[in-house]
Amino acid sequence: MTSLDISTNAQCELVRRMVLAMPAAKTLGLSFTRIEPGSTEVEMPVADAFCFRPGQLQATAIFAAADFAAVSAAGTLLEPGVVNATIDTSLKIVAPAKGTAIRARGRVVDAGKHLTVCAADVYAVDEHDHETLCATLLGTARNVPARA
Repeated sequence: MTSLDISTNAQCELVRRMVLAMPAAKTLGLSFTRIEPGSTEVEMPVADAFCFRPGQLQATAIFAAADFAAVSAAGTLLEPGVVNATIDTSLKIVAPAKGTAIRARGRVVDAGKHLTVCAADVYAVDEHDHETLCATLLGTARNVPARA
C-alpha cells in the first residue's frame, strides 16, 4: 500500500464519520455501503415518517440521500484540512421512490480547487433488491478550509 492509498483511505473514512455524525443523516437512517475516492453509495430505509403515501418517499428525503451521496463523493477527493458544502443542486425525479429502501450512488464529475461538480443517481430498492431509477441529482459543492 502506498502513502497515497493510505491518505485517500483516511480521507474516505473521515468523510464517512463526518457525514454519519450529522443529525440529519442519523434521523434519515443513512448508511454507507461503499465509499472510495470520487465515488460513494449510501442507503436509506423507506420510513413512514418520510413518506407522503404509504411506502412512497417524499421528494425531500430523496433529495437528502442524493445530496449526501454526491457531496460526500466530492469530499473524498479533498485535501486534508478542507471540507465542502452544497451550494447548488438540481434534482429530477423520474419515478416513484417505492420499496424498502433507496440507494444513492454519488460520483465526482469535475473536481476543482474551490468548486466540485458532483452527481448522484437514486434507485428505489424493493424487497428482492431490485433497483428502479427514481431520481438523479447534479450538484456543486464549495470547498473551504476546515475550522477547528
